[in-house]
Amino acid sequence: MRVVISGGGTGIGRACAERFVADGADVVLVGRRQAVLDDAARALGSRATCFRADASDPDDVAALARQVGSVDVLVCAAGGTVDVTGDDLVATAQRWSQTYAANVLSAVLLAEALVPLMPRPGGRIVAISSVSGRKGSGSYGAAKAALNNWVVDLAGELAQEGITVNAVAPGYVPDTGFWDGRRDEAEMQRRLAKVAMGRAGRVDEVAEAVAYFASFRSGFTTGQVLGVDGGTLLSL
Repeated sequence: MRVVISGGGTGIGRACAERFVADGADVVLVGRRQAVLDDAARALGSRATCFRADASDPDDVAALARQVGSVDVLVCAAGGTVDVTGDDLVATAQRWSQTYAANVLSAVLLAEALVPLMPRPGGRIVAISSVSGRKGSGSYGAAKAALNNWVVDLAGELAQEGITVNAVAPGYVPDTGFWDGRRDEAEMQRRLAKVAMGRAGRVDEVAEAVAYFASFRSGFTTGQVLGVDGGTLLSL
């Protein structure tokens, strides 16, 4: 099995790569930072290769599709917030458009390019969404809500071909780059207060959900957004 993982060099993407390699799959790590990808590939061993690409750039994604060959599973883990400061209209436009590109366009372009390389039936697409896509949170929440809707729409398009499309929506999982600079005690306690289970999540718990959606056992499950959030929505 060959698995392509965007954002595969760090955080949830890397945890997914570790899970797939443990199951004997070959993984292709995709990301923008070559050094990060190289480090991850070395740590994962001979089953891992990497390809430097910005998943929101059409030329980069087209080059990936030409290089990768067949694809059984696509995991769209690239995304997150963007570093745009200011509150004027220009900054607002940049923040929203760049957040959308990072979280939605990156998944859309990868799927458009790699779906033709997938087996029919049996192809799998799994997007990494967020609990924020169900409860707001500015441009990031709006982007993840759009990603969820895209997942449902694409699932309908590909169902007759036997390709499933699902999303995993993590809650507070602090062991990722997404939380860099926001791990102080006060912020941690504020986040934990929203989690019904009273603890933070782990990247391996998210990867386990991704692994299910990627497996042959999930062949009758498509168009779903699975929350891995410790019951965060139950606490709101």
